[in-house]
Amino acid sequence: MTAQTAISVTARILSAVVGGYALAYTATAFLSVYLPLSRPDRVSFASLACFIVWVAAIIYAFAARSPWRAVCVPVALSVVLGLAAFLPGGFGGRP
Repeated sequence: MTAQTAISVTARILSAVVGGYALAYTATAFLSVYLPLSRPDRVSFASLACFIVWVAAIIYAFAARSPWRAVCVPVALSVVLGLAAFLPGGFGGRP
């Protein structure tokens, strides 16, 4: 195995585990805030849906064309969902 292949595989594994976890966490927070259900139902649904999000992130990490894309896409989605979930609370605009 060449050094470049080892780095590529390591980047994809880290993206799947760490990036997938971050994406699942922020997706859970986003869904817990914005789903049009009662609060307990929103939290339950979002908590269960996070497993689907994490599996999708893992699959994407190994299906992406490049390791760069495998790392950047989950991080970018996590930032967007995190800002959408947590930023309005600071401004008093949370639904």
